[in-house]
Amino acid sequence: MSEFAFTTTVPIRYRDIDPWDHVNNAVFATYMEEARGEYLERAFDDEDLGTRNFVLANLELDYHAPVTYDGSGVEVAVRAAEMGESSLTLAYELGKAGTLAATGETTQVHMGEDGTPAPLPDEWRQSIREFESALE
Repeated sequence: MSEFAFTTTVPIRYRDIDPWDHVNNAVFATYMEEARGEYLERAFDDEDLGTRNFVLANLELDYHAPVTYDGSGVEVAVRAAEMGESSLTLAYELGKAGTLAATGETTQVHMGEDGTPAPLPDEWRQSIREFESALE
């Protein structure tokens, strides 16, 4: 996860576990959502800015290994993969105890006040580029 600009640990809750003692597959999207919110707050240096102005347009998840509950959390790494005119694509790696459990990608679209896609503001683009030194 060294190529990722941001990593956080999301706690595994008892309700996340399925009858086979694994984190349910749908919960991985929630872990990504929680990490995405933290990532945007950090990148934009603003608690509200990132999460309230984006809608999720695409979500992809590939599962590699199960995650079980043992009192520790899931490490979620996030990085910007691409910036479009009105969209931001983020890549994720989710793991536990050094084992890659899942990889994913989301595309968020910036929405204007009228509820339609709007260009990413220049200051947001600059903030992401400063936070993500590897992003072109």
